[in-house]
Amino acid sequence: MRRRLKMLAALFTVGLAGCTSLPFYPVKEISLTPAAIQLPYEDVRIATQDGEHIAGWFIPAGDDAGKPASGCALLFFHGNAGNISHRLDSIAIFHKLGFSQLIIDYRGFGQSTGEPSVNGTLLDAAAAWKWLTETKGFTPGRIVIFGRSLGGGVAAAQAARTPPRALILESTFTRLYDVASDMFPWLPVRLFLPQDYDTPGNLAKVRVPLLVVHSPDDEVISYRLGRRLYDGYAGPKRFLELRGSHNTGFRESIGEYTRGLEDFLREVQEPERTE
Repeated sequence: MRRRLKMLAALFTVGLAGCTSLPFYPVKEISLTPAAIQLPYEDVRIATQDGEHIAGWFIPAGDDAGKPASGCALLFFHGNAGNISHRLDSIAIFHKLGFSQLIIDYRGFGQSTGEPSVNGTLLDAAAAWKWLTETKGFTPGRIVIFGRSLGGGVAAAQAARTPPRALILESTFTRLYDVASDMFPWLPVRLFLPQDYDTPGNLAKVRVPLLVVHSPDDEVISYRLGRRLYDGYAGPKRFLELRGSHNTGFRESIGEYTRGLEDFLREVQEPERTE
């Protein structure tokens, strides 16, 4: 309830101010790094098209991952709170699966410059993709895009621009409008959303393998929104059902979660197809 009231206040503020920002919840302080879980990493700073500088980490796959390096990279877009230092559990999971990873903080989060906005996150994603392909040399066919919660909207938008090898959407939504309408059915919420993600529209532009992950117990983003994304997708797809809350479902379902990821990712680690 407290989260809903906070979001309501933010929506009113956004609507009255007429600005482009939405109720983002960034944290600036970086509390931990991958070194805390004994992983080597590279601090990166990536310039965006509009002059901001996005902070992130590149974590290379290594022999200590528990599995041979796959030759693939994961482009990681996190949710709408905290920063990259709060995603070490997930970083560890994907490292054990043999993936190199680039995880970024959106503008205004962590050590990234600027102020958060929906359109800004899309510019940040484009810059991260360009860095991963041009600086690190990963071809699109060797990149898996992963988005959790808010990051799912970012991930789908980036996939629509340049299709990756595969796409994973975890605990995410169709549109912010749909989430806000669920929370406040009595409000004309569209008036308070000057910018939005269109995940169904973006998914209609791609046919890459898709994994949708969601829990029926999710109290923030309705399970039916995850199912709607899955049901409406025309490409190859899998659905992984978790148990537990929005923020802890992947931990509460850790066995099923890691097996589901491994099964899906095994398929996308085959040699890149050539025409």
